[in-house]
Amino acid sequence: MLMTRDGSTGPEPEGPGPARVSGRQLRQLMADDAWLEELVDSAGEGGVSLTGPGGFLPELIKAVLEKGLEVERTDHLGYEEGDPAGRGSPNSRNGSTPKTVQTEVGPVEIATPRDRAGTFEPRLVPKGQRRLGGLEDQVISLYAGGMTVRDIQAHFARTLGTELSRDTISKITDAVLEEVKAWQTRPLEEIYPILYLDAIMVKVRDGHQVRTKAAHLAVGVDCDGIKHVLGIWVQSSEGAKFWAGVCAELANRGVKDVLFVCCDGLAGLPEAIEATWPQTSVQTCVVHLIRACMRFVSYHDRRKVASALQPVYTAPTVDAAETALLEFAESELGKRYPASVAVWQKAWERFIPFLAFPQPVRKIIYTTNAIESLNYQLRKIIKNRGHFPNDDAVIKLLWLAIRDIEDKRSRERVAEKGVPKGQRKAPGRLVEGAATQGWKQALNALVLAYPGRLPTAT
Repeated sequence: MLMTRDGSTGPEPEGPGPARVSGRQLRQLMADDAWLEELVDSAGEGGVSLTGPGGFLPELIKAVLEKGLEVERTDHLGYEEGDPAGRGSPNSRNGSTPKTVQTEVGPVEIATPRDRAGTFEPRLVPKGQRRLGGLEDQVISLYAGGMTVRDIQAHFARTLGTELSRDTISKITDAVLEEVKAWQTRPLEEIYPILYLDAIMVKVRDGHQVRTKAAHLAVGVDCDGIKHVLGIWVQSSEGAKFWAGVCAELANRGVKDVLFVCCDGLAGLPEAIEATWPQTSVQTCVVHLIRACMRFVSYHDRRKVASALQPVYTAPTVDAAETALLEFAESELGKRYPASVAVWQKAWERFIPFLAFPQPVRKIIYTTNAIESLNYQLRKIIKNRGHFPNDDAVIKLLWLAIRDIEDKRSRERVAEKGVPKGQRKAPGRLVEGAATQGWKQALNALVLAYPGRLPTAT
């Protein structure tokens, strides 16, 4: 049996091997609630804070760590302190070395035990380690939430009294770069029926200048209708060359075919796609097209123009859409805003592909809204940043932000487990792992439209 602080016994561990005890179970075994309340009240009456230098929790952590380190040294030497069995031993205790470690509750000064032979290697707080587990997760979470290195530094100094250098914080966030690289180069599915491409604008330092660049995100819908973020690319060259590299990378990661790409009329992308996947259709996002033509329309006429253009992108056939556009061009509004008409005429060949499909497919492929909601969340995170030091920093933050957003939503859903479905308020997946609404109907239409290119057993 396990014994608690008051002498009572706790439950015997079940099964073979050492018992796996949770933090709550361990606390219950060590101290009851009444004792803890008395202890906290005493600390409050004495003016002792819970966290920060000299706080109650740092002192508690100090006591636990030093006790654990002493137990490790005893195991290493093979005898207890003062035990006659240690006489004549080739190794012995040799005092301790002071060390400050940063924790989630503030800096903690501990005494790290030494042995005379210098062979003791502590595992609880290894040599060279200056931060305890959990602090790195906090730094990364704050960074993913949009805080800059300077903001994080000030936050820890203000809330925990912990002084973390900007270099230390940068090293913590840079530690995820290997994960980012593995994610960015992971193998992909052979076929993605639909691929969405959209971008957010970021400022990146380039030599002695700060340039505005486009960070492109690709979201693929697999044959089961599940969305996945395939990659993030910061545009570093002219359109055609850049997109040729992106398409080649996706192909090298296993993508053999894409049926439909929906994007914002990106220069060089159609040519790169045709060179990589010759049978792929490229669709200009209708929502982007509407926005582009509205740039030439005065504010008080925008509703009228939007209403007049609706017959164009809801037309049952290409011929009907062309007739609707001609009618708009010859109308009073069309003559007042010829530049808006020109936007549609210029993008016509890349606008009409989706009109060949029935309504279930049109709902899915006519716009990049599947990725727009993600970009909206990412823009909120990067809006407070002046600029990024390099392209890798952009990709790192966007990847961390996507992971953080999905993790938070997942925790909210777990918290509502058991709540009746109609009463749940937790949001679903934003993009990664999200299911496409109406996918079965769309898949049936895609199989008929692209015979032999999709697996039929899905």
